[in-house]
Amino acid sequence: MISVNDFRTGLTIEVDNGIWRVMDFQHVKPGKGAAFVRSKLRNLRNGAIQEKTFRAGEKVAKAQIDNRRMQYLYANGDQHVFMDNESYEQIELPAASIEYELKFLKENMEVQIMLYQSETLGVELPNTVELEVTETEPGIKGDTASGGTKPATLETGLIVQVPFFINQGDKLIINTTEASYVSRA
Repeated sequence: MISVNDFRTGLTIEVDNGIWRVMDFQHVKPGKGAAFVRSKLRNLRNGAIQEKTFRAGEKVAKAQIDNRRMQYLYANGDQHVFMDNESYEQIELPAASIEYELKFLKENMEVQIMLYQSETLGVELPNTVELEVTETEPGIKGDTASGGTKPATLETGLIVQVPFFINQGDKLIINTTEASYVSRA
């Protein structure tokens, strides 16, 4: 058991028969009444985000999440196959459970698979990934002075806003939490 006073971003807890990750929290001490902790939680089973308030000092169960390093192999219809790098064991995840993560996954890419007991919860992406631009309008000389952006389609199908100087075939660093352009690779 862990006290809600010890919350920190990224902590996984068990509440209301669900496995939740703390995304944000705030300790509140009103002038009148008891202190409480306001938190923003993400359900690791279905991705739902919920705001929940706990009384200060309340105890919740800490969920022990194991991360296994795996390699994304290929899509098999609606299933996506991952292989454990040590045991060569393969698991399949349905596309519906990793819909957001698929925008960044390329074949042979290494990711962390989150496991709770024997249940596979999902894929944890690295903070940034390198993807190639497959389609964008050509940049026009002199356009960079305005500091504007244009849409670019990447090799996974993701569309991000990029500066005018980016061309088709360029490799870009993409932030996976915000699905945004960071820099050229």
